[in-house]
Amino acid sequence: MTPICHALKEWAIAVNALEQGNTIILLRKGGIREDRGRFIVAHKTVLLYPTYEHQQPHLLKNDQRSQVQPVPSGWHPETVRIGSVAEITHIVQVTEAAVLEALLPFHIWNAEFVSERFQWKPRSPLYVLLLRVSRLSQVHTIPYRAAYGGCRSWLDLETAIDLENAIPVINDTSYSHQVQQISEILSFAHSS
Repeated sequence: MTPICHALKEWAIAVNALEQGNTIILLRKGGIREDRGRFIVAHKTVLLYPTYEHQQPHLLKNDQRSQVQPVPSGWHPETVRIGSVAEITHIVQVTEAAVLEALLPFHIWNAEFVSERFQWKPRSPLYVLLLRVSRLSQVHTIPYRAAYGGCRSWLDLETAIDLENAIPVINDTSYSHQVQQISEILSFAHSS
């Protein structure tokens, strides 16, 4: 596989849950500094870049809350751990909170997070991304750069990272089963 430099920024707690195989879902509305002010999936294969600044324990389910270390606004680590790559296999726009409420068992966030996401930029849809995550054969520790900061979803890292020998965190059967369950919920919610 060709090395890539494209990365998707997400809360460190969410990156950890994806890398552990505890979820395959990300919920995105985009950062404040998005291109043209709206969320667009820029690349289908991305490195997962953990961010810490905006993690809010009260928006997570109980079993995830204690894993978050709050940091002051503007804080960033000197180095960033890049340990996984994801293929974004499905992108679904959701405009009704009830749809996401039905998906609560499949991700790490709580109902308050879902409500807040819908209230922020209420005319913009919320995106449900399904990710097929693989662990890189070697964890890369990269220096933090000012260009990586700010509320944005997408980054181009200074150095491309090799994807060779990346190993899926869950097997094909388990991934397909979860995709099917989630797809049924999305289809049911859209038809009601």
